[in-house]
Amino acid sequence: MHRVQLTYTLSGEQSAQRDLHHPLMALLGAVHDTGSISGAARTLALSYRHVWGELKRWEGELGQELVLWVKGQPALLSPFGEKLLWAERRAQARLAPQIEALRSELEQAFAIAFDERAGVIPITASHDDALPLLRALAQREAQLHLDIAFSGSVDALAALNDGRCLMAGFHALIESPLRSPTAQVYRPMLRPGQHKLVSFAQRIQGLMVAPGNPLHLATLADLQRPGVRFANRARGTGTRVVFDELLARSRLLPASIAGYEQAEPSHRSAAEAVASGIADAALGIEPAARSRGLDFVPLALEHYFLVTLQHALDQPPVQALLALLRSEAWRAQLEGLPGYSAERSGEVLSLRRVLPWWTYKTPKA
Repeated sequence: MHRVQLTYTLSGEQSAQRDLHHPLMALLGAVHDTGSISGAARTLALSYRHVWGELKRWEGELGQELVLWVKGQPALLSPFGEKLLWAERRAQARLAPQIEALRSELEQAFAIAFDERAGVIPITASHDDALPLLRALAQREAQLHLDIAFSGSVDALAALNDGRCLMAGFHALIESPLRSPTAQVYRPMLRPGQHKLVSFAQRIQGLMVAPGNPLHLATLADLQRPGVRFANRARGTGTRVVFDELLARSRLLPASIAGYEQAEPSHRSAAEAVASGIADAALGIEPAARSRGLDFVPLALEHYFLVTLQHALDQPPVQALLALLRSEAWRAQLEGLPGYSAERSGEVLSLRRVLPWWTYKTPKA
């Protein structure tokens, strides 16, 4: 078995590199995307000789052919090279939340070490493409460091209630009846007067499908067709709750969906499952679909909330975050994401008014 060693860089400059990086995978990806060694060299800003030499060196080290070298023909990855690239991309997609959490933890540690004036807000949140953007903006504009640990929506609220973070992030369909899956999951975890909802974003959830939507999947009912494979999300994630809610609204049984029990840990990994052909569809957000070249079929509008406790609302770091969420700089960044809206971002909302399924009385069985 080949062992993996991880390293990181420490820099005072904002880096465009977001994923764990391995030079061989960069070479294979460039050859795959351009179809030539020279094209790969141009993409990576390297010399033809360097790319050629590195590929041959790695072939020798791994004992496997990586590229099919046919004179006069486009360069193609060998079956092993294709499988190696797929495995790395698959692992990157599945581990994206953990990678972001690790990066956040390291950045927080160094922020505290180098800048005693910096504010820090520990946040446990359902994974979302806008949160890393907010973290970068907060660092740049407000000397505010958001220590974001990604988890499912249910675990995020549990972390807040257990005192393991200052804010939590969860998302939900807000127009849900009292006995809906949404109400059953979140109602016991939120209390009027104790929890304060902060509007973060509105976003669209929909079906991520193969380019061109070859199976013509347009509704959840289409997922019941013979041969259609679905990639679901794990229990405790907000998207799993949304999916169950949409199934209930459509009067569809989970057992009628092939793959209902096949769980992916994040939007990105679900998109990767579709892109790699493991599944034909998955529920997710549009940026995750577009990142893998997939088509997107909008299904539902949901609200993403940040939640804190009453006593924390007036703390200076939280107030600084609310001001940032209301800024034009944040609005411009958020609305640059496909399927996102900054409506009411940064506004403290009434729990009972925004979540109509919340009442003071416990619903009767």
